[in-house]
Amino acid sequence: MKRTLYDADHESFRSSVREFLERQVIPHLDAYAEAKAIPRDFWIEAGKQGFLGLEVPEQYGGSEAGDYRFNAVLTEELAKVNMALPSCLGIHADIVAPYLVHLTTDEQKQRWLPGFCSGELLTAIGMTEPSGGSDLAALKTTAVKDGDDWVLNGSKTFITNGYSADLVLVAARTSPEKKARGITLFAVESTREGFSRGRKLDKVGQDESDTAELSFTDVRVPSENIVGELDHGFIHMMTWLPQERLGSAVTNLAHARQILDETLAYTKDRKAFGQSIGQFQHNKFLLADLFTRVEVTQAYVDQCVAAHAEGDLTPIDAAKAKWWTAQVQSEVLDHCVQLHGGYGFMNEYRVARAWRDARVTKIWAGSNEIMKELIGRDLGL
Repeated sequence: MKRTLYDADHESFRSSVREFLERQVIPHLDAYAEAKAIPRDFWIEAGKQGFLGLEVPEQYGGSEAGDYRFNAVLTEELAKVNMALPSCLGIHADIVAPYLVHLTTDEQKQRWLPGFCSGELLTAIGMTEPSGGSDLAALKTTAVKDGDDWVLNGSKTFITNGYSADLVLVAARTSPEKKARGITLFAVESTREGFSRGRKLDKVGQDESDTAELSFTDVRVPSENIVGELDHGFIHMMTWLPQERLGSAVTNLAHARQILDETLAYTKDRKAFGQSIGQFQHNKFLLADLFTRVEVTQAYVDQCVAAHAEGDLTPIDAAKAKWWTAQVQSEVLDHCVQLHGGYGFMNEYRVARAWRDARVTKIWAGSNEIMKELIGRDLGL
């Protein structure tokens, strides 16, 4: 089925992204995985190409495309390469960006956004804590007022870009008595005394991305680093979580479709008992099922992207897209591994790495179970 979401400008942009990836990134993926990090020269080059500032006004160094569909195109092309690229770049350019664009003062924009767009100021977001993930209202990191500063204490974990970030958007409790309504967002520079990073976490997949634990011990942060309104951090996070979940959905589906396409080619080439393995009725029916499932899901995700581009995406629709695509991707990739036989269990094959990389998508950005809880509540249950 022909997709109607994108026009000629989007497809031209897609070609630019693909050329960048083929020239600057794909030849170096093994080095990224070995270092468990994406190097700074990747970010600088991505900045030169204008990929980091799609949501940022031109006066601050961005391109301000003003159309979320460009974000989606970038995400799709990154996901075709692997899951780590849209994870790392997405945290910076698709998840942190709205906070820094929509919630900051002019002075803060001048201070942070030019480097953000050029790749010289790498960002991360600190929500998840060792004691809990999806329950953001229960976070334990605190910020206590002391003169004109705030003193942060606490820790965050599973932070993508955490090991290399120059600026971390940290959610901290500023008014404990207000519970969820007492959380504030702070932009914390990694150079501040008392800020420390733990080890790079040893993950099951996505070796190319750096994921770390962050600790804050009496970190003094000036009031000028508050992002948004005091005690409105939870509201701010709820406002922008739908975009994060939609980005996750776009990633999930593009990644699954790419590996499925490659698996189809493999089943045509691989011979057994005198014929290609794709010609066996079971495999033929299975592939028919998988391609149909992906294309039907694509229609819904494209509808969500179009809605978000118009400012009409609801949190519930984003939750549906997030959990469903994570589930579809999991099923598709598991079958792709099976279709590859023993080779599917070898790390040298893309399908094996893709299978490992994708497992976390049913957990992050709100677990699939939490997404179903939100949808159920919306149904009045």
